[in-house]
Amino acid sequence: MSFDSRAGTRGARQPNGRAWRWLNRFVAPVIRRRGGRVIGFDILVLHTIGRRSGEARMTPVSWLPAADGSLLIIASAAGAPENPAWYYNLAARPDRVRIEVGSKTIEVRAEQLHGAERAAEWERIVTTAPRFAEYQVKTDRELPVIRLTPRH
Repeated sequence: MSFDSRAGTRGARQPNGRAWRWLNRFVAPVIRRRGGRVIGFDILVLHTIGRRSGEARMTPVSWLPAADGSLLIIASAAGAPENPAWYYNLAARPDRVRIEVGSKTIEVRAEQLHGAERAAEWERIVTTAPRFAEYQVKTDRELPVIRLTPRH
């Protein structure tokens, strides 16, 4: 399936890209030391390649288990009208993604969920992590749900 979520027209304020990259560099080592669990959330470190720059990017992202055992990440940007930059990096290179989960580094493939499959996972997501339902209310874009599956 394709990555095809469009930006919305309303939503929460999204942080500045340069400041966010600086914060990510600071937070990633903390996530690694704590085994991927920070303030009650499971966090992975997502490694992508910048779609325009071609540079390596690193972003801490909250994750949840999917029904099939893969990992799900949500491109919520806390309810901002725009998708986060990492979403576009995944869309440009879904086969060039790596994640750090706890002490493991895993090469993965990213796939955006659509239709009934997305709806089923979305119900599980908002039941487990109600903050995502709150983010969805803030914006008029449908928050993309991305499945990460190991590459072999």
